[in-house]
Amino acid sequence: MTTFTITLPDERVKKLHELAERFRVAPEELVRASLDDLLTRPRDKFQKIMGRVLSKNAKLYQRLS
Repeated sequence: MTTFTITLPDERVKKLHELAERFRVAPEELVRASLDDLLTRPRDKFQKIMGRVLSKNAKLYQRLS
């Protein structure tokens, strides 16, 4: 098993905790379940989602590079 470490803005962390509380699961479990769902979707849907995420965050990625 591999462990990933990610950095999230405080407002995203707050939202993650709120959603996890609503579903009565740990935030880590919510992230794990979300990734499982994303990775098991058909490939074309995944590519569409990734395209939206990449274009939405393009400016952020440019600033970080």
